[in-house]
This record gives sequence, C-alpha cells and structure tokens, in this order.
Amino acid sequence: MAEDHHTQTTPEEIAHAFEEPAPEADLSEFSVEDWITLAVFWGMGLCVFLQFFTRYVLNNSLAWTEEIAINCLVVVVFLGSVACVRMSRHIHVDVLYHYIRPALARLLSSFVDVIRIAFFAYATYLLWRYVNVVSRERMVTIDLPRSIIFYTVFAAFVLMLLRSLQVAWGNWRRGYSVLERPGAFDGLGE
Repeated sequence: MAEDHHTQTTPEEIAHAFEEPAPEADLSEFSVEDWITLAVFWGMGLCVFLQFFTRYVLNNSLAWTEEIAINCLVVVVFLGSVACVRMSRHIHVDVLYHYIRPALARLLSSFVDVIRIAFFAYATYLLWRYVNVVSRERMVTIDLPRSIIFYTVFAAFVLMLLRSLQVAWGNWRRGYSVLERPGAFDGLGE
C-alpha cells in the first residue's frame, strides 16, 4: 500500500492565507439574458418558499404560488438555454472528431452549426404560430395572460437562434469549434 504524504500546515500559515486579497470577480462572461434568468430564478425560489411556508407552517396554502413557480421554471429553463447556446454547453458528442481527419472534422462541425441554426429557426417559427393560437388564454389562479410566458419562451428561442448564428460565425472565424477542440473552450488547453 502506498503511503500518503501530506504537507503539514501550521496554524500561522492558515491564518496568513486569509490575509491574501480575494481574486477580482469577472462578470464579463455573463450577458443580459443571464441576469434576467437569475432574477426569474430568485422569483421562483421566493414563490416556492412562500408556498412551503404557507402550506406547512401556516396550514393555509396560497394557491397562486405553485402556478407562478411553475411558470418561472419554464422561463428559467428556456432563458438558461440561451446561455448554453452562447457558451456551447449543450450536450454534444465530440469523440468522433478525435478519429477523423481535421478537414472532415471542420466540415462536419460546420454542418452541425447549420443544423443547429435551422433547428432554432424552425422552432422559433413553430412557437410563433403556437403563441398566436393560444395568446388569449388566462392563468388559472391569477387573472394574467399566459401569453406572458409564451412570449418569453418565444423570445428565448429568438435569442437562441441569434446566439447560434453568433457561435457559428465565431467558429468560422476561429477555424474550429468546441466539437473539434473541446479543451480550447474549457481553459484546459488541447
């Protein structure tokens, strides 16, 4: 059995570690939609807490909190997807790209960009048609139009389409994508 070697740290060294200045926070990687998503997430959290508190502590549930929390979750999912498109963080399989020639990998990666753009364009079109059909529906527990949620999801799909165009343009200018060189996007190198 191999012995574990641990460096001993003195209490003085631990105390001095807290004297070092904290690193500067870099918020430049976040976009407007990220901050909106964060605000909706906190609103959802507040609704869930209010629902829990009124149901289990006061034994008198507020019915509207569940519907608002569900609608907030829908908004968080779709606006959060915009960030995933922007940062190329959706699930993808890149193992094939390690075994094919770079020229073929580039062609295949560009094809994936085109398919992604086409998907978001078609999904945006379909959602626009759907919103026009159901735009007059009202929420069940609160007298608000459900179109608030539908138009937010529609806006998220428009943003995903625009971000996918932005990602494809960046991939074309850079000469590779996350599929071809995942390490270049993780900060871990090649």
